[in-house]
Amino acid sequence: MEQVKRIYVEKKSGFDIPAQALLGDLVESLGLEKLTNVRLINRYDIQGINEAEYAQARNIVFSEPNVDIVYDEILPLAETDNVFAIEYLPGQYDQTADSAAQCVQLLTQKERPVILSAKVIVLEGALTAAEVQAVKEYCINAVESREADLTKPQTLEVETVIPSDVKILEGFNQKNETQLTEFMNELGLAMSFEDLKFCQAYFRDNEKRQPTITEIKLIDTYWSDHCRHTTFLTELEAVEIGEGYFAAPIVKAYEDYKKARAEVYGDKKRDICLMDIAVIGMKQLRKMGKLTDLDESEEINACSIVVNADIDGVNEEWLVMFKNETHNHPTEIEPFGGAATCLGGAIRDPLSGRSYVYQAMRVTGSADPRGAIKDTIPGKLPQKKITVGAAAGYSSYGNQIGLATGQVAEVYHEDYVAKRMEIGAVIAAAPKCNVVREVPKAGDVVILVGGRTGRDGCGGATGSSKEHTEESLFSCGAEVQKGNPPTERKIQRLFRNKNVSTMIKRCNDFGAGGVSVAIGELTDALEINLDAVPKKYDGLDGTELAISESQERMAVVVEADNAQAFIDYASAENLEAVIVAEVKDDNRLKMNWRNQQIVNLSREFLNTNGVKQTVSVKVELPNQDENYFKQSFVNAADLKQAWLDNLGSLNVCSQKGLVERFDSTIGAGTVLMPFGGKYQATPSEGMVAKLPLLQGDTDTATAMTYGFNPYLSKWSPFHGALYAIVEAVSKIVAVGGKYDSIRLTLQEYFEKLGTDEVKWGKPFSALLGALKAQQEFGIPAIGGKDSMSGTFKDINVPPSLIAFAVDVVSAKNTISAEFKQAGNKVIVVPAVIDKFDLPDFAVLRNNFAKVSALIKTGKVLAASSVRTGGIAAVISKMSFGNQIGFSFAEAVTADHFKPDYGTLVLEVNADISAELAGTGYYELGSTIDNKTIIANNFEVSLTEAQAAFENTLEKIFPTKTKVDNNEIPTVAYNKGNVIKAQANYAKPRIFIPVFPGTNCEYDTAKAFELAGGTAETLVIRNLTATAVEESVQAIVKGIEQAQILMLPGGFSAGDEPDGSGKFIAAMFRNPRIKEAVQRLLQQRDGLMLGICNGFQALIKLGLVPYGEITDIKADSPTLTHNKIDRHISCMVQTKVVSNLSPWFNNVKVGDVHSIAMSHGEGRFVADEKMLEQLMANGQIATQYVDHNGQASLNIPFNPNGSTWGIEGITSPDGRVLGKMGHSERIGTNVAKNIVGAKDQQIFAAGVNYYK
Repeated sequence: MEQVKRIYVEKKSGFDIPAQALLGDLVESLGLEKLTNVRLINRYDIQGINEAEYAQARNIVFSEPNVDIVYDEILPLAETDNVFAIEYLPGQYDQTADSAAQCVQLLTQKERPVILSAKVIVLEGALTAAEVQAVKEYCINAVESREADLTKPQTLEVETVIPSDVKILEGFNQKNETQLTEFMNELGLAMSFEDLKFCQAYFRDNEKRQPTITEIKLIDTYWSDHCRHTTFLTELEAVEIGEGYFAAPIVKAYEDYKKARAEVYGDKKRDICLMDIAVIGMKQLRKMGKLTDLDESEEINACSIVVNADIDGVNEEWLVMFKNETHNHPTEIEPFGGAATCLGGAIRDPLSGRSYVYQAMRVTGSADPRGAIKDTIPGKLPQKKITVGAAAGYSSYGNQIGLATGQVAEVYHEDYVAKRMEIGAVIAAAPKCNVVREVPKAGDVVILVGGRTGRDGCGGATGSSKEHTEESLFSCGAEVQKGNPPTERKIQRLFRNKNVSTMIKRCNDFGAGGVSVAIGELTDALEINLDAVPKKYDGLDGTELAISESQERMAVVVEADNAQAFIDYASAENLEAVIVAEVKDDNRLKMNWRNQQIVNLSREFLNTNGVKQTVSVKVELPNQDENYFKQSFVNAADLKQAWLDNLGSLNVCSQKGLVERFDSTIGAGTVLMPFGGKYQATPSEGMVAKLPLLQGDTDTATAMTYGFNPYLSKWSPFHGALYAIVEAVSKIVAVGGKYDSIRLTLQEYFEKLGTDEVKWGKPFSALLGALKAQQEFGIPAIGGKDSMSGTFKDINVPPSLIAFAVDVVSAKNTISAEFKQAGNKVIVVPAVIDKFDLPDFAVLRNNFAKVSALIKTGKVLAASSVRTGGIAAVISKMSFGNQIGFSFAEAVTADHFKPDYGTLVLEVNADISAELAGTGYYELGSTIDNKTIIANNFEVSLTEAQAAFENTLEKIFPTKTKVDNNEIPTVAYNKGNVIKAQANYAKPRIFIPVFPGTNCEYDTAKAFELAGGTAETLVIRNLTATAVEESVQAIVKGIEQAQILMLPGGFSAGDEPDGSGKFIAAMFRNPRIKEAVQRLLQQRDGLMLGICNGFQALIKLGLVPYGEITDIKADSPTLTHNKIDRHISCMVQTKVVSNLSPWFNNVKVGDVHSIAMSHGEGRFVADEKMLEQLMANGQIATQYVDHNGQASLNIPFNPNGSTWGIEGITSPDGRVLGKMGHSERIGTNVAKNIVGAKDQQIFAAGVNYYK
């Protein structure tokens, strides 16, 4: 038996940012005043490498000499220390251990070793046993992890238990109702009792045999509310709408719905159900011939519209797809994994439609995260843990896969303590010619491509369909899926290849239900070989293989003749792909495992979706005495204090510390940054991004906004849903879109309804409100998602219908919300409200159309919609971005604090009386130079207003770090290049290796191509030792044929194990690759560039600052965790301070640029001696600077806390440049709401070096 080696790795003092953050959190959250220090140690157990290999991996993979302290086998502890360790539950995906194994394999070029990881926590201080236990309970989420044994195991080999044959449920068909009830409870089935009786009758009367356990579990999954929307398809037999003041508009909406049904269906019988109300608006418009852009097919992947895109001035047909997804239950019980796979699932839907996902929005619902830990409901996680963990999970997935998250918003309401709301919405696009949709034929095959199958997610579809109790939360860990974003990134690359996408007849992603649904839905007749399904580990039985929801997998139907070509393309993208099923013609779903048939069901039976459910509905009217709009929103006695209190209220205040965790700029197409203006302080109304092109440029962009107010919706679901659409539409108009070209997708999230007719009345009335808005605007909801399990014991989530609006817009005509200059008029285009507190839609249509036309003329400089917080909040937010004050024309009153959905506030620079005639617009005031908001009855400085706005959530989502007042010497090197090109090339070749986790290769290659170079990308393959060797050879060849070697940004191997760039560094230390790099730089006049993750790899290799691949020493410079201990994404200003390197030949020393930043480990650290040497040599290339061009050590100018404000450094001769800022994320109309020059001309300079 091979010996198990154990290594402990701990960050040195000054680098232990995560440990110090945990210390602060424990003291703050648990009140542990006697806790003096926390040590956080990564523990690795390794089996399968020899001593020499271990010695090599020790300081390359597991640790870094300049950052870490390493302990072999034994961790030194003081007698008074309290120590415990945390590890993932068996079967849960551990990215740290997986990445470590991959990195070690790169060094050894053998098969991957077995590695297990754990996190050791050492608590120092006089803590009681109860306090230590409290820390354990706070740090360990029993759903996904457990306390680990501190003793080293003898072996890491897991004894595989060979599963038994799938059980035939003898006697099932003969069970009486009592026995069936016991059976149902024993298995924890989500289906109704009537469904179970229906199954019994089917097997007894039709199949005339007993079912297998797999069949019952499969049917339970197939018919779950999550997969089949059974709640939404339940027939509404009787509808009763209460009598009272607000009855008239709801009754009218119901009558209009029935008229629409008559228009659409004629004499055809159709059930009245929630689903019908949700889709009838779309059907009605289609019947009227008004949905010519709708992309219709039998394949249902996501909302899809056909768009005429402007590609380099030429019209081209594209498909734009969008989708919203929820992971409420998984995120509630395991915040990181639940939120991560919420986004992963949202991405896979349009991705399965063969489109490239390039925009994401996140909207969440939480109770107040500032609540005391002691007040947490038993059996639940604290709200702070959920909201912070979920933000970390979603952002981690999006940041790794390379998806620009353009808007993030968390909505707060006390009833979300019942169950969190976690929504991800995405937009994708592809040339229409890339997507082929054909009906599968007998003889076609189904290929499974992507990740392997484990136990994670087993029962997820049924779990998310259930109401939960305190006890159930502790038994559903297997229901939580685990995400692996680098694998999903590979599938994105594969499907972006037209040669691949046009082979695919149909595709389904693996989400809820696993094989049973993903493959089972592809066509009516299938025979599935479960033995062919790749497994993460042995021991899975046939049922687990059938229903596991392991992520990052796709099922595609191709002709048998195309199967091998598809598999070869997948292999080139470092993906596994295997044939797992064949299309038949017998209308049955069959599954075989271990040469036994364990599923054989008729499609007709499966498609019944179970017993038809019926229910009655009773709509309780909104309480007139509790009218949301008539309440007092502020204390009018002290309007200045009211102004500040309003800005600090939970649903108005700044969420910048949350938003900036999410990469918003990858793809180089972001038109509006989440925060705009010189000071990046005005929140954007929505997200806008250009279509994702591999080549060329476009003005065609997509915009997405959302609308929702939980307090309004709780008072009246009808009003809440209607105004959700009004809000979303208003925001689209405010960014430059048109109300009448919007397409909607809706998210419904309600309590578990059961058979309570009053509970059913809530989604019923909400959908009627949404339908009313659709019919009035003439725009359809063409998709949506329902989640009907928002109940914990006797607590229910607020009735939640969230509207997402999508429009295709001109990037050139897009505008942002921050005031642009002093001396401009600010006008209000008001909504008109009727006696039922509903908008006059004729006025809205007129106003929105005129504002859209006015924006196109260029006379509107800034625009914002009015929502929670009223005009008072809008004016403050519009002022913050550029620190431009505002003077009201009239006195401020309590009405200025009321939500006024549909009303728009515009900054204009010309006379607009003609254009806005008939809108009822009026002048609110004007922008002023003075950094103050002035009314005739009070004044508020922007400083105090912004403090009130930003302080509320500072302890939950920090934006500040301790101020560093140390001085920085002036850096300015003007001596110029020390190297000259030795040969000329018309089109220099740039070699770009793409590692697992790399996500900036498209943007980087495009930047070099635009600069006149020829870029070649190579996907690094490492699934087998043979693939690693082939990749080594290919890298060497690529370097030898290139003039420039480029290491792009991303998260190589997920920035694991505990350190960015290690995967790349491990690969480049291969002797043959090392030699090719040295030849390129020392003999072949080559250049090298590393950005972000590439810079991290360069510094770990020694290429910067030393100019060669060398061993890293304890005093070597490094890049480490940002001081704020989280990912940061924003724009910063950097100044060129040296012209040593040819990479800066196109700019001058002193030039300042606004550059996109997105990283978690970007803090440059070096000792004083090294800093002085770098400065003297001219190797400090760029620095983070403030608005005066002075280098800064502090946020917001220096986002990571880098020593001397250093953003980029070079090798001694300037050939190699490493920098954190994403200089490739540039383009026409990109980041329009950020001031400053954005193109550093780096790529042009690199290419021009050879001309």
